[in-house]
Amino acid sequence: MLKFLKDWILPISIIIGAVGYQLFVRLSFITPLLIFAMLLLTFSKISPCELKLKPLHFWLLAIQIIGPLAAYLLLYRFNKLVAEGAVVCIICPTATAAAVITSKLGGSAASVTTYTLLANIGTAIAVPIFFPFIEPQPELTFYESFFLILSKVFPLLISPFLIAWLLQKFMPKAHQILLLRHELAFYLWAFSLTIVSAQTIHSLVHSHADGWTEIMIAFAALIACCLQFFLGRIIGGVYNDRISAGQSLGQKNTILAIWMAQTYLNPLASVGPGSYVLWQNIINSRNLWKKRRSKE
Repeated sequence: MLKFLKDWILPISIIIGAVGYQLFVRLSFITPLLIFAMLLLTFSKISPCELKLKPLHFWLLAIQIIGPLAAYLLLYRFNKLVAEGAVVCIICPTATAAAVITSKLGGSAASVTTYTLLANIGTAIAVPIFFPFIEPQPELTFYESFFLILSKVFPLLISPFLIAWLLQKFMPKAHQILLLRHELAFYLWAFSLTIVSAQTIHSLVHSHADGWTEIMIAFAALIACCLQFFLGRIIGGVYNDRISAGQSLGQKNTILAIWMAQTYLNPLASVGPGSYVLWQNIINSRNLWKKRRSKE
């Protein structure tokens, strides 16, 4: 039964969230807490001495930071909603599960884990700068918007690592409890996916945008997904780390991306990361299938 849940949890969570969106959308306020808990459980498995920054990581970070600006400038004249959907798919940090997929593909989990932390820091700084320009709040100045978003995003993404490190150093027994329960991150992810799926459906139902715009947002997310996996592998090839770099740049924390879109951009932009879930899992499934086939 547990194996069945793990194999099919993605479609099950999305379907439950879509069918019961009127109920689950009311729980959207706990999404930041779930993201925090998932990151805390993930970072509890990391020792700071294991983190080794390489030139590769800074090239990937440059794409993650410059890419959203380039995508917005390219798309906003065509359709601002499509541009916002693409931006949030690129600026979002690496998924907490990326290290697991990377290990199965034969890459370096340590490299992905190091970049995951760096990507969280990059996102925590870049989002408060970019988002007030993209979706200005009439009642707030740029600086007020910047500090408001920074006060919510930075602690959410950075505090879990700091707390995990402090527990490891000063409260080893409490840290050991987290290590023994790191599997909870999987179930938290599933529940979070149900809630953000409900939020996306709620935005679609109450949106005045036409269906073509929604299709174009999903298509822009597909292009962003393929480009990031491709560019990651190209850059990784220079440093003999293709698999790790591809997963680091391409596999995104879509739960966080949907929450950011719902909170700071036009809520319909969440269709981008919502469809990105599907695109990245298709690519991951294909890569895992090729890996199994090569072994056979």
